[in-house]
Amino acid sequence: MQNVLIVGNVTKDVYLRMDNRKNHFETDQNNTKWLDLAFDGSAYKFYSRVSIYGGASVSLEVLSRFGAKASICNTTATFLDGQFIAKDTDVSYRYILCQDETVAYLSPSEINHTHFRVPESNPDWIYIDRSANVGARGAGEILSFLNLSQNTKLALFIGEHSNQYAGHMRDLIKRADIIFTDVDFDQKDERQVVRIGEDTIRYHDKVVTWNMQTKQDIMTRLTSHLTIAASILGAIILKKNSTEALLLARANVQGSNLSNSLNLDKLEANIADDYYLVQRHNPKGEKVYELEQNAKKLVAAGKGILAADESGGSIHKKFEGMGIPDDEAHRRDYRNIFFTTPDLEKYVNGVILFDETARQKADDGRDFVTFLRDRGIMAGIKVDQGLVNFENSDEKYTQGLDGLPDRLREYYEMGARFAKWRAAFELTDHSPSQMAIEKNAEILAQYALDCQNAGIVPIVEPELVYDGDYTIEQNIEFTGRILDALFDAMREKNVNLPGSVLKVNMVLAGKRQEKQSTPAEVGEATAQVLRQHVPSELAGVVFLSGGQSVTQATENLQAVTNEGPFPWPVTFSYARALQDPALQAWQGNNDNADAAREAFRLRLVANADALIKK
Repeated sequence: MQNVLIVGNVTKDVYLRMDNRKNHFETDQNNTKWLDLAFDGSAYKFYSRVSIYGGASVSLEVLSRFGAKASICNTTATFLDGQFIAKDTDVSYRYILCQDETVAYLSPSEINHTHFRVPESNPDWIYIDRSANVGARGAGEILSFLNLSQNTKLALFIGEHSNQYAGHMRDLIKRADIIFTDVDFDQKDERQVVRIGEDTIRYHDKVVTWNMQTKQDIMTRLTSHLTIAASILGAIILKKNSTEALLLARANVQGSNLSNSLNLDKLEANIADDYYLVQRHNPKGEKVYELEQNAKKLVAAGKGILAADESGGSIHKKFEGMGIPDDEAHRRDYRNIFFTTPDLEKYVNGVILFDETARQKADDGRDFVTFLRDRGIMAGIKVDQGLVNFENSDEKYTQGLDGLPDRLREYYEMGARFAKWRAAFELTDHSPSQMAIEKNAEILAQYALDCQNAGIVPIVEPELVYDGDYTIEQNIEFTGRILDALFDAMREKNVNLPGSVLKVNMVLAGKRQEKQSTPAEVGEATAQVLRQHVPSELAGVVFLSGGQSVTQATENLQAVTNEGPFPWPVTFSYARALQDPALQAWQGNNDNADAAREAFRLRLVANADALIKK
C-alpha cells in the first residue's frame, strides 16, 4: 500500500434544488426582491438540500478506493468505512443553486491559500490537486522537501487557477512525475501529461471520450476533473497501463454520483468488456490495426456491399404490395435467396443485416452471420432504431443510442464486424435546418465512436432523401453542409476515420424536380462534393440507391466511377436497386428461388462492372 499526501483545499458543496415557484424571493419596503437563503434545513423553498464534500476530499476518496493510504496535508480529514470525515475548520463552503437546467454558484471571493506541512514520514507520492492554491512560499517548501526525499514522486494538476508561468510553478512542473491539466498547457514531454478535455481524456498516445449526459445528478466540473485525475493516479500507482488507466477514469467519472465514487473491483468489472479503445494517435495499435483492416476489406476494389437490412415496416410494405405473407419464415426465405446466390463473394465484400436476420439460420443450420463469413463475406448489422421528430418540429433525428454499447458487444460476439446507422434529411423550403444537421451529425458521431469501442467498423449514412422537389445545385449545397457537420462531429469525438466508411446519396436533382439530372451531371456533381467535403483519410465511400430505379442507380454509379480516381475507394451499397428484380421473380414462392437468384446475380454483375472506369 502506497502513501499519498494530497495538497489541496477541502470544500463543502451545498446543493439547493429550487422549485419553479416565485416564493424564493422576499420583497422589502422598497419593493426590492431578495433571494431567501435560509440554510436551516427546514426551508420550504427547496425541493432538496444536500451537502457534499468536494475539492481535495474527492481525491482522497478516489485514491483510498484504489487502495492507497491517502491523507490531506494540514488537515485531520480521513476517509474511513466509506465516509469522508473532516472538522469544520478544514472546510470552505460554497452553495450551488439548481433550478431546472440552470446552475449558479455562490463561492468565496478568494480561494484559501493551501499550506504545506512537512509530513512525519516520507510519502510515496505528493499530489497537488486541482483544488490547491499554492503560492511561492508553499511551492518552495514542497520543493525543499522533495529535494530531501528523492524517492517521493510528485503529481501535479495544472488548472485554471494555477499560474503555470510563475517561477515557483515552473519549478514544480520540472520536478513532476505526472501532470494533469484541463487548460492549454505547453509541455514538451507529452508522455508525462494527462490532458482532460470537455469530452476527451488523453494520456500517452491513447484517447477516450467521456460525457456526463446520462447522469441523473449534478457533478461540478471541478469534481469530475478531480475524479478523472485521481483515478488515473490511482491506476498508475497500481502499475496499470495507460489504456487501463483511461478506461478506469472514464468508468469512475461516468458511474459515480454526488455521494460516492466507485470501488476498484467494480470499476475493473465495468471495463472488462471494453473491446477497443480509440487510439487515433497510435495507428500501430493492435485493435486499431484490426479495425482499419476490416474497413479496407469492406470497400475492397471491384466489389460492393449488399444492404439486406430493411426494417420490419419496410419489408412489410414490399411484401404487402405483392401479396406475400409477412411472417418470419417468408422473411428468412427472402434473405436466404441473396445469401445463397452463386459467386456472391465475387461481387460483395459485406452484407448489412437486420437484427432478426442476424439471428436466423441458413438451410444447413448455420446462422447467417457464420454462413456469410464462411463464404468470405463480412457480416454487418443495422443498429439505428428509426426516425422520430424533434420536439415541436417536423424535422427528424435517428434514435437508438440508448443501450447501444451493450448491443454492439453482443453483435461483435455474434461475429458482426461492421454496422450501419442512417440519418435522413428532407430538402424543402425550410429544411434541413442547421439544428437538424448538427444534431444528427452529433448522433452519428457518437454511434461511430460506440462502434469503434466495440471493435466494429461504423458505416455512417447521412442521406439527403431523393423524393423531393429540388435542383442538383441545391443538392450540392446541402449535401456539402451535411458532410461538413458530420466530419466535424466525428473529429470532435476522436472517431478513427481510417476505420470508418461513409454511405451517402449521389448528388442529383430530386425525384419530383421537373428537370432531372443526366448521369454525366450526377457523376460530375457527386465527384465535386466528395472531393471538397470528405476527408482523404476515410476508409471509403459507398453509395445508397435511395429510390433510384434499378438501371438509373447503375448508370449513375458508372458516371461517378468515370470521374475517378478518388483518394478513397468508391463503390455501391444498394438494397432496392439490387433486390427488386429478384423480388419480382420470387413472388413469395420458393419454386422461383433459382430464377430470383439469377435476377439478383445479373444486377451484381452490372454494378460490379460499373466500378470499372470507361
